[in-house]
Amino acid sequence: MTADAVATSNERFRVLAERELPRLYRLARRLVGDDAEDAVQDCLFKAYRSFERLEHEGAASSWLTSILVNVCRDRGRARARAPQEVQIDEVDEFSLYRKIADEDPFPYSDSLHLDFLHQFGREDVHAVLASLDEHYRLPLLLVYVDGYHAKEVARMLNVALGTVLSRLHRGRKLFERRLWEYAEENNLLKEPVS
Repeated sequence: MTADAVATSNERFRVLAERELPRLYRLARRLVGDDAEDAVQDCLFKAYRSFERLEHEGAASSWLTSILVNVCRDRGRARARAPQEVQIDEVDEFSLYRKIADEDPFPYSDSLHLDFLHQFGREDVHAVLASLDEHYRLPLLLVYVDGYHAKEVARMLNVALGTVLSRLHRGRKLFERRLWEYAEENNLLKEPVS
């Protein structure tokens, strides 16, 4: 490769990295929290080393996301955290909709479920998401926050589509249950002050 070709490749990568950096950092914050900067740095380093293999720059966003997801997963494995065991029956039986209706935390409300959801701020939702195991949090974030299709997520995570769909279902159920528990722990189950 000539010096001009290397300089051109380096410039193309720099432009791509600058464009994608904010999105990658937001995703990394949701996936690994305080380790986000290091994860993004590792991601960009790996991407830079294999940039010449990227055939279509239109696929760069997905390509970088895939690298970042793998970096974050590797970091999780390195911490050797054992996945939290969750009884499948427990997860599938919980329904936030039924729980709110049964508990009736806002007895004078005409829009009970909306009143419940309005109790949560952005930081509350982030805290609940962060409490989920990576197996469930990753697919939820990639599909519902970043807008990827389940098939794309399956390719990124190198798992079967059925596995992703199952994790999405269980992840939603776990999220609902943790949302309720978080509301109880943080006294969010009281009538809003008008």
